[in-house]
Amino acid sequence: MDEKWLWIEIEVNKERRRLQVASHETLLEVLRQRLELRGTKQGCGSGQCGSCTVLLNGHAVNACTLLAVQAHGQAIETIEGVATADRLHPLQEAFIAEHAIQCGYCTPGMIMSAKALLDKTPRPAKAEIREALSGNVCRCTGYTKIVKAVKRAADRIAANGGGAPTTEVGHDRL
Repeated sequence: MDEKWLWIEIEVNKERRRLQVASHETLLEVLRQRLELRGTKQGCGSGQCGSCTVLLNGHAVNACTLLAVQAHGQAIETIEGVATADRLHPLQEAFIAEHAIQCGYCTPGMIMSAKALLDKTPRPAKAEIREALSGNVCRCTGYTKIVKAVKRAADRIAANGGGAPTTEVGHDRL
């Protein structure tokens, strides 16, 4: 069977990209292999673990279950787009401060799911945080520190009057 190639245009971390993709390629494959954005992780490959979570038009989605052609014309944000060149996002800062990172494999997906929540619900209750993170699996930390980190970030963002990154980069990006 001949492979079908299609042109897509996507906006990734506020940069327009035009790519030719195979009809069967997932968004995860395109992000990691073609665009070399490797912060988005390959986990289960079936949308169950959340390691591949990215934002598609502001909504948390599993990049492993979305065909790249389905993202045509859409805006995608990955973990690489969360911080600015010189500042961490409050979520990244809070994950560090609350020790919400163990091996770090799930961290990008957790942060992206949390960002989708905070962008829509700036002051979420713990139950809302747990619900927003329910599609993300962490095998190392449990979830107490992760929920605390999201709450801390929400408080920080509210104190700063918005979602702009607030801390100078001093750690490797998450």
